[in-house]
Amino acid sequence: MRRTRVLTAVLALAAGLLAGTPPALAAHRTAVAPVAADTYTWHNARIDGGGFVPGIVFNRSEKNLVYARTDIGGAYRWSESTKTWTPLLDSVGWDEWGHTGVVSLASDPVDPDRVYAAVGTYTNSWDPTDGAVLRSADRGASWQKTDLPFKLGGNMPGRGMGERLAIDPNKDSVLYLGAPSGKGLWRSTDSGVTWSQVTGFPNVGNYAQDPTDTTGYASDNQGVVWVTFDESTGTAGSATRTIYVGVADKDNAVYRSTDAGATWTRLAGQPTGYLAHKGVLDARNGYLYLAYSDTGGPYDGGKGRLWRYATATGTWTDISPVAEADTSYGFSGLTVDRQHPGTVMATAYSSWWPDTQIFRSTDSGATWTKAWDYTAYPNRSNRYTIDVSSSPWLTFGANPSLPEQSPKLGWMTESLEIDPFDSDRMMYGTGATLYGTEDLTKWDSGGRFTVRPMVQGLEETSVDDLAAPPSGGARLFSALGDVGGFRHTDLTKVPAMMYTSPTFTTTTSLDFAESNPDTVVRVGDLDSGPHIAFSTDNGADWFAGTEPSGVSGGGTVAAASDGSRFVWGPAGTGVRYTTGFGSSWSASSGIPAGALVESDRVDPKTFYGFKSGKFYVSSDGGATFKASAATGLPSGDSVRFKALPGTKGDVWLAGGAAGGAYGLWHSTDGGATFAKLAGVDQADTIGFGKAAPGASYQTLYTSAEIGGVRGIFRSTDRGSTWTRINDDAHQWGWTGAAITGDPRVYGRVYVSTNGRGVIYGDTSDTGGGGGGDGGGTDPTPSGACSVAYTVTNQWTGGFQADVRLTNTGAAAWSGWSLGWSFPNGQTVGGLWNADWAQSGAAVTAGNVSWNGTVAPGASVSFGFTGTWSGTNAAPAAFTLGDRTCAVG
Repeated sequence: MRRTRVLTAVLALAAGLLAGTPPALAAHRTAVAPVAADTYTWHNARIDGGGFVPGIVFNRSEKNLVYARTDIGGAYRWSESTKTWTPLLDSVGWDEWGHTGVVSLASDPVDPDRVYAAVGTYTNSWDPTDGAVLRSADRGASWQKTDLPFKLGGNMPGRGMGERLAIDPNKDSVLYLGAPSGKGLWRSTDSGVTWSQVTGFPNVGNYAQDPTDTTGYASDNQGVVWVTFDESTGTAGSATRTIYVGVADKDNAVYRSTDAGATWTRLAGQPTGYLAHKGVLDARNGYLYLAYSDTGGPYDGGKGRLWRYATATGTWTDISPVAEADTSYGFSGLTVDRQHPGTVMATAYSSWWPDTQIFRSTDSGATWTKAWDYTAYPNRSNRYTIDVSSSPWLTFGANPSLPEQSPKLGWMTESLEIDPFDSDRMMYGTGATLYGTEDLTKWDSGGRFTVRPMVQGLEETSVDDLAAPPSGGARLFSALGDVGGFRHTDLTKVPAMMYTSPTFTTTTSLDFAESNPDTVVRVGDLDSGPHIAFSTDNGADWFAGTEPSGVSGGGTVAAASDGSRFVWGPAGTGVRYTTGFGSSWSASSGIPAGALVESDRVDPKTFYGFKSGKFYVSSDGGATFKASAATGLPSGDSVRFKALPGTKGDVWLAGGAAGGAYGLWHSTDGGATFAKLAGVDQADTIGFGKAAPGASYQTLYTSAEIGGVRGIFRSTDRGSTWTRINDDAHQWGWTGAAITGDPRVYGRVYVSTNGRGVIYGDTSDTGGGGGGDGGGTDPTPSGACSVAYTVTNQWTGGFQADVRLTNTGAAAWSGWSLGWSFPNGQTVGGLWNADWAQSGAAVTAGNVSWNGTVAPGASVSFGFTGTWSGTNAAPAAFTLGDRTCAVG
């Protein structure tokens, strides 16, 4: 159970993005043809959760409209019909990867179609861009953006406080945003389009987790942390007069305005010595509830209190459920039952051991009951049962001693919300999942309420490495932050357990023996214990290896092609090698500490390494390495390289940094020389998959910039030409850690993300996999073109649709323009992956620079959002120039 959320991975990520200037490019280049495009379907390899959910937001005027925010993995909307979450920020691109961190969400109670997200991951130098406020008029299906003149910290200390973003419930064109870093309180009066600082707000905050931290991470001022409106002090169409604001200042935590934000005063008589994590108002009874902790969280917190403020009289009442001396945690999660406002709940978010605690009061905080309590220590009596059968790994394979139980009720429980329309439904976030119940009121009647994961579709793991073996029961091995990683035998099902024996907090690297995939090795980080583990049954079971002295972290590891030996470049000491399963390790010579290591996939004695611009080769099983004479490679260490299965000495290397050597290199002589591929502007990963039908060379995959376009690319001809296989709606922020194709399914690719889990895609191209084990052909073309038009999401007054255009003729297109007419007066609001225009009912959509070339049998797709009223029927006909396309 990880207490330091992906920080190590982020440091590595930031180092890669901000690396120094490499030397000049190598002279030898391979020509690259223009980029084509292909249509892929994208899914997550199911894990369900895996990260911190600091915020849950129920819309107050429409039932079942719920949003969740994550610290690095974007935002999600709940789908009641399927009990799943829909990701909303997959369109965030590489250059703005920080906008996948969501510091706050707000759902409009006046116009439920409108939702806002304040985005930005770090307030220090790790994040290259400023924060932004995203606004959507279609429930997050599409977004418009306003950049802010400061950074926001979705993954910074204090991220569980909030919500920092709030909409005036009486005049929804007015929004407020609490900023970190001393930037104060901000306001928009035009529905989030423009923002200005509230100059009269008197306190920008002063609390930092660790003021001495020179990285700027823990030393940042956590700032203005929540905004709450008293809706009873306004009328529809007029700005709410009374607003409460929480500030990260232990002596001056709460401020109030009674004139719609014109002036502000410190709330008199307030408690001091704590930070107010949440401020939740019960306007019916006139109570402002506040959850206090001695720190900003989400990991720390040793003391806390709950207070109630009577808005009419100014009376403060300490309603804490336990005496201050008996707390070893802070309070944060806080909610009111809107059907019965006297019912209040709160969490002891930082109670790591033996478990989190949830408190409930039905008399406005006068008395409380607990989710669990001791009978005779260490025995516990629980008011709940917990069913994790849908995500069995939430036990973490643990068998703890009482009073700990497995699975735990939670940790880092900073978000807690009762459904405003249903007193029986509650959701709360933890450091690894989102839990919920639908029979909460059994708490009050003496029964047990049932807690289950309510997390399907919300995938929030950070991926460090991926490997797809050519045979065996495992289809995919993943190396993940916080939860270690998984062996997937079925991508559509949640694995029963993460890797155990040992259970790493973060797996940094893994490998299998190419000719003996039953042999698998992984390395990673662990608070105490071995940093390496082996499997001899294709990753089903594991045993810990021994390790040399000085190892402090996982680093990278490589398995010989036949599994007879291993080379390990751990953190904390130099590169080592071993025969067998690591009963003893010897130092490798000729290669520097911290080098990345990989194995040749044919010769079991050949291993490769890379460090600071130099490529290294060992031909004696890792005992000795020699530096290659190859020049022109990236000078930094933001590099990934792999050897091609089936051919000795065939090595591909991707990496670099802007302003220096950056791209994709290929060696056919075991790293003695490398040729840089022209036309690949930047490349950060490289992977291999099953060869295309009729091709003899394996398919290449990369996360790269090619032809001026950032994306996920595929080549079936050794890098001579490239096809972009994702689109602008599917970008997932930063995808630079790992990529691999599937050796058994042509066209299938697995993509790493930094917070959206493991993404995999299947091609619709001729000979594409379509989810099977390879091969297959498209139907015989029956015309020049065909169109598939699909409405993928629809809500009152709005919808989202995808259009797939297939070339069913015999000649390639060098450009295309598709036309149709809407039958019911629909209008396009925004369209991606094509240029478009609309006149009346008629719409035309044409290719953009990178998807104009469409081979016979291939497809290109685009999507759009639109408006409708009355009926939303599909267009009856589509035309491509003077040709009518088949519709199906």
